[in-house]
Amino acid sequence: MSFETSSETYDPLTPAAAAQKILSGRDAFSLWFSLGIGLLVLQGGALLSPGLSLAHALIAIVLGSLIGAVLLALAGVVGADTGLSAIGSLRPTLGVRGAHLAAVLNVAQLVGWGAFEIIVMRDAAGTLAQKTFGGSAPWLWTLGFGALATALAVLGPLGFIRRILRQWGLWALLLGAAWMTGALLLGHDWGAVWRKPGDGSLSLFGGVDVVVAMPLSWLPLIGDYARFGRTARGVFRGTALGYVLANIWFYALGAAYAMTATDAQGQLLSALAAAGGGLALVLVLVDETDNVFADIFSAAMSFSIIASTASMAKVRIKHLAIGFGVLCTLIALFVHMDRFMNFLYLIGSVFTPLYGVLLVDHFVIRERKVATDVRGLRGPYGFVAGFHIVAIAAWGVGVATYHYILDLLPSWGATLPAFVISAFTYWALRMAFGRPELPR
Repeated sequence: MSFETSSETYDPLTPAAAAQKILSGRDAFSLWFSLGIGLLVLQGGALLSPGLSLAHALIAIVLGSLIGAVLLALAGVVGADTGLSAIGSLRPTLGVRGAHLAAVLNVAQLVGWGAFEIIVMRDAAGTLAQKTFGGSAPWLWTLGFGALATALAVLGPLGFIRRILRQWGLWALLLGAAWMTGALLLGHDWGAVWRKPGDGSLSLFGGVDVVVAMPLSWLPLIGDYARFGRTARGVFRGTALGYVLANIWFYALGAAYAMTATDAQGQLLSALAAAGGGLALVLVLVDETDNVFADIFSAAMSFSIIASTASMAKVRIKHLAIGFGVLCTLIALFVHMDRFMNFLYLIGSVFTPLYGVLLVDHFVIRERKVATDVRGLRGPYGFVAGFHIVAIAAWGVGVATYHYILDLLPSWGATLPAFVISAFTYWALRMAFGRPELPR
């Protein structure tokens, strides 16, 4: 199905029609297995070294991946139940206007992460080109990867999943990942690596926090794709299984490579290429483009909600995707990202507690029942001038918890406590102020 099949196919506030719910559990598996494999995941695994031993790193990887994948899949069920976009499905929880705050923050973080992904791919391709040909053209790689990701975003999620991932993309990715894994396993004394202790600079809970942050970073996006799932059960199973397998695999691969390098972050790409994984890296680089595709497409979806509410001229998602693709590419060309990373992490810290509120609201308070009208202030989600004060307050408590723990108790890990505290706070407030009347 192309981008232009229906003018309403990608309307973020119109539930996907039955005829548009065409993605199977296998499609969900393909998408989230693909998105769970990437260079940033490898580098995330490398962050576990030298703080943890390989054994403790693997424990953190398995626990963090299982927890994160289940929460991500539950957020996918929200999208499948409502048929709405990721930000559209927040309206029943935050209110018609309250969801705009999440939309603005989501656009900002997606543009930043889209640019950062392009930079990561550019640097990796430059490393390979320098090693193979003795030279590199960073600007050319930036433009090439930016154009490819933008083209995929214009194709749309239905076309991308069914035309590319299902037919050949997943197999190419599996080939590259298997090659990289084989090159690692054959090149080192794993008995010695296994016995190598961590230096204690990272706790086990801190390691779980590093791992779980990756799947939870996809929470504000998954609804944009899960809304087209045939069944909620298929979305949950495909998402959870695909992401947990990929996240464990590549986090473990990154941690293992880091254990064998003197400078894990600086030498990771060079070590992969030197180990005979040059072709594998090329395949993973091509796959990495799907991460930028997801950032660009979801930024367009979120912005379309802001634009429609602000009475701006109606802009097609296709044109917004092109605009955000160009913006991400320009940022990657001209903006130094080191300082920008702190800004991205700051914005990202707000979404985990937000989805603690959303999941409790959808599954416990509303029992998976949502009215189809999420647009008007006079509808069921108008609340107080368009804001659901209780949900926003619980969200704020979760964000404050995150930064309190991050500053004063960093060894605990801040992500999961913030999620739990925001979820419990919202449940307690709703019990105190009364449950909503459920739509029939």
